[in-house]
Amino acid sequence: MSDEVENGSAKDDKQEHSRKSLHKMGLLTCLAIGIHNFPEGIATFVATLSSPSLGAALAIAIAMHNIPEGMCVAMPVYFAATGSKLKALWWSFLSGISEPIGALLGWLIFKELFGSVVYGVLFGLVAGMMVYISLMELLPTAYKYSQDKTCHLIPVSLIIGMAIMASSVLLFLY
Repeated sequence: MSDEVENGSAKDDKQEHSRKSLHKMGLLTCLAIGIHNFPEGIATFVATLSSPSLGAALAIAIAMHNIPEGMCVAMPVYFAATGSKLKALWWSFLSGISEPIGALLGWLIFKELFGSVVYGVLFGLVAGMMVYISLMELLPTAYKYSQDKTCHLIPVSLIIGMAIMASSVLLFLY
């Protein structure tokens, strides 16, 4: 009986550690995506100033990828926390609201500096942040929580996601 209690306790400790780890990853993803969205809002605003059609295309592409970003925040919070959809939605909202705030603050702070160098730097920062989040946080977590049967779907999904983003930008630019 003692061994069963110890094994059960060890299993509970492992599940609790996994839950805390997943919750931490969700909150870190929220923070990282929020930081990523801030210059993304500036970049969208700057692109719109440069060319309204480019700004509209960028806004649509960003709106499309904000859906999986919100899911990347909401899912770990939902599964690791209390199972509360409201908490998951709240953290997703917080990560996304930084985008319009970034656009507004960017305009207030940088409105006199907008030019091709600022555009390049902002777009590079936004892209670099998302690549880092994807490669260092999201993909390893996907592998960690996937089942053996579905592991092969992760790189396939990655490639499909990249193709959708690339095609959405190309379709809206031309």
